[in-house]
Amino acid sequence: MAGHSLETARDSRRPPRRPRRWRAGLAALGVLAASAAVNRQLAKRAERRNPPLGRFIEVDGVRLHYLDRGQGPALVLLHGNGSMIQDFACSGLVDLAARRHRVIVFDRPGYGHSTRPRGRMWSPGAQADLVAAALARLGVPSAVVLGHSWGASVALALALDHPQAVRGLVLASGYYYPTARVDMALLSGPALPLLGDVARHTVAPVASRLVWPLLMRKIFGPAPVPAKFAAFPREMAVRPSQIHAEAAESALLIPSAAAMCRDYAALAMPVAIVAGAEDRLIDPAAQSLRLHRAIAQSSLHLVPGSGHMIHQTDPEAVMAAINAVFGKGG
Repeated sequence: MAGHSLETARDSRRPPRRPRRWRAGLAALGVLAASAAVNRQLAKRAERRNPPLGRFIEVDGVRLHYLDRGQGPALVLLHGNGSMIQDFACSGLVDLAARRHRVIVFDRPGYGHSTRPRGRMWSPGAQADLVAAALARLGVPSAVVLGHSWGASVALALALDHPQAVRGLVLASGYYYPTARVDMALLSGPALPLLGDVARHTVAPVASRLVWPLLMRKIFGPAPVPAKFAAFPREMAVRPSQIHAEAAESALLIPSAAAMCRDYAALAMPVAIVAGAEDRLIDPAAQSLRLHRAIAQSSLHLVPGSGHMIHQTDPEAVMAAINAVFGKGG
């Protein structure tokens, strides 16, 4: 009994041991906090190193950044998910089109230098309303509108909801009909409340940098990534704010296509559909060819040897589709 009492007294004098899981949890929180601080500084540096190329217009609480080049009939360019004005600028398409047209290129909400207010669902329809209001403010009563990839969804919504503002459509590498896409579900994570916010400020920018080379091979393939694409500011694309926009649009891709696809046949303006014949991201047969069959007055331009980034690898082919739409009265 005496020995037992002595051992109990010794145990009572020892400091309580902190469970290992608490130490691991605190270490993880420290790593996340440090990662968030680093990513915030990297985002600020990216914005300093890549100042706005154009001007700003305030529309419905959104500060929209846009580039306005050239003179003539208006052409509006809407970029895809994860992109920004510089994608069209470095592709050469802006220079080609500005020889004969007034070219207006928007950073869509949340991309480049445009803001994306929280609390709204930035569906293709919501973004189309914003673009229509911006064009009216810029003195553009109607325009031919080109949308690439997710931007094609916005262009379609603009034509369906504001037909008076759209003289013609050029749809490049778009996703028009709902299909099973596991990759979109995985990419939607950073748009989730709380956990998604933590991820996009901490691990998502790091993961985005790591997968960037693989992503480029997929979206450009089978064509190589052109040297001119080096002018695209990758560091802007991996900011937490832009990652949120990218994830939210990944989540909306399939339901947006499902909501709009029944109305495509009602479009009355000229429509040119452009796609890389070997697009590895969006199946051109299941999407572009099907859309061509649904719109009686559409033309289809499948470019051999080209992938998803058709405006980068074949800007002349895209420009030819634009000219065809203008030539049909657009």
